Amino acid sequence: MIIGFSHTSIAQIGGSKVYEFLNLPASARITALGGKHITVRDDDLAFAMSNPAVLNDTMHNQLTFNHSFHLSDIGQGFAGYARHSQKLNTTFLFGIQYINYGDFQLADEFGNINGQFEAAEYAITIGAGHSIYERLDVGANIKVITSQFESYNSFGLTTDLSAIYHIDEKGFVASMVFRNIGGQLATYRNGHKEKVPFELLFGLSKRLKYLPFRFSVTAQHLERWNLLYDNPNAQENTFFLGEQTVTSNEWIDNLFRHLIFSGEFLFGKKENFRVRFAYNHFRKQDLSLRNFRSLAGFSGGIGMKIKRFRFSFGFGAYHLGESASHFSIATNLGEFKKKKRKANASLGENE
Repeated sequence: MIIGFSHTSIAQIGGSKVYEFLNLPASARITALGGKHITVRDDDLAFAMSNPAVLNDTMHNQLTFNHSFHLSDIGQGFAGYARHSQKLNTTFLFGIQYINYGDFQLADEFGNINGQFEAAEYAITIGAGHSIYERLDVGANIKVITSQFESYNSFGLTTDLSAIYHIDEKGFVASMVFRNIGGQLATYRNGHKEKVPFELLFGLSKRLKYLPFRFSVTAQHLERWNLLYDNPNAQENTFFLGEQTVTSNEWIDNLFRHLIFSGEFLFGKKENFRVRFAYNHFRKQDLSLRNFRSLAGFSGGIGMKIKRFRFSFGFGAYHLGESASHFSIATNLGEFKKKKRKANASLGENE
């Protein structure tokens, strides 16, 4: 009989691909809802970066700015604008996603400081959402990516493909997204092509009938089942004759790593005040510390509309020592035109 010891898990997902910034949440609302929300279909343009199928005519003339503050002066964000074509029955997105890693000291192998350098990545995005029929929409984003780390540069092209099924009168939404299909067109080093972070997501949302509340479940990383990693704190499992034993706790842990649970309260007659929260078990397990309590994996935030502007704040607890704060502001330029027309009409009557 052969007796050995082995971990049931494999390497972590993070850190093995380029352009990982593409998977960061585009807005404070998405941050508050767990980071990968794909089943909100309203006038919030930022959701189109997670799911282009949500692009619809209510986003016409929508303008949005979003910025997130991370540790060590890292800044990340998204700015976008949408136009709807009645002739094509299609809504278009024009946006840019960015991350700036800050300034670094340039040193040689002997530790001599020779100056400073910057590191940043950008993705210019053109998207479109089209309604096939009343309850089914499809969408696509094309992202042109540039990445620069000191003298190392890369250029890439990816696309997102998605579909969303919605029953508006019942407040039900189901959606699937194929994110980051593509690759590098120019590599950091010749002959060293690296993979982009492809991901398959599926989500469900339901708006309650007698309560101003919407709950959602998002399934992430459906392109692979095992999300466990080589955790030195985990107890080793014994296998016999080459067959590895997997405990039921590990199976359940792995299942819930795929799921993000979130909710949003929508208060007021026009839903102008909103409270959001979420739990991401994958983030909790990967970034929490043993024997230390923390909010890793939890996120939340608020949103409000004041006159013609929507303001949102979201936070995501990544680790015991650090959380990300996200701020968003959005407005519809069409509302300014309406006010100008009303002012002109009022002026004409006075004359």
